[in-house]
Amino acid sequence: MSVPQWVEPLLCTTFFTTCSTHRDAARSECNMYCLDCNGGDAICFYCHSSRHKDHQVLQIRRSSYHDVVRASEIQKVLDISGVQTYVINSARVIFLNERPQPKSGNRIAHACEVCRRSLLDPFRFCSLGCKIAGMKGNGDDPRNFAVEAKNDEQTIGKVREGKSSRRVLTREREESHESSRRDKYPPKSLPLIPSSARRRKGIPHRAPFGS
Repeated sequence: MSVPQWVEPLLCTTFFTTCSTHRDAARSECNMYCLDCNGGDAICFYCHSSRHKDHQVLQIRRSSYHDVVRASEIQKVLDISGVQTYVINSARVIFLNERPQPKSGNRIAHACEVCRRSLLDPFRFCSLGCKIAGMKGNGDDPRNFAVEAKNDEQTIGKVREGKSSRRVLTREREESHESSRRDKYPPKSLPLIPSSARRRKGIPHRAPFGS
């Protein structure tokens, strides 16, 4: 299963221009892309309502003059695993194309395999465009980039399950270590104190004076 035909035209499309058909309308900014038509042109709100109402449409957003798309929307039609996600305006997004970054002399913990941009987490790519380029350049199996959306909840569940298993294993090891330590160093028993020594003496009484 190969990369869908609409992906590369999407990456080459210019967004946030004024729609030529609805130029005088209030919402004429072209910030959507139709996956079914695959025409390579961005569409506006009115184009979507009139000619693409029943089509699959992605809404493109902007962050620091770069095009992004919400991960929750694009993962329904494309596998985005391996691409760094970012939280912007309380929504998790991915960048469509790579962003130029000045080279730094500092050591980078995580970097994009294609453009070498530093990443926040141990992902393979910084953007969807870098993932496509990486697939072509590295000879990766196209099925790793399949159109069929993977169930991210299952993936998250497996991660949580793995973390839970590690916590249980760690706790069992700690309990085993503590038990072994108690066997090796048993607590010292306190010396027995005779009951007579623990008995409190009574109140002394003086002998009565003689008359």
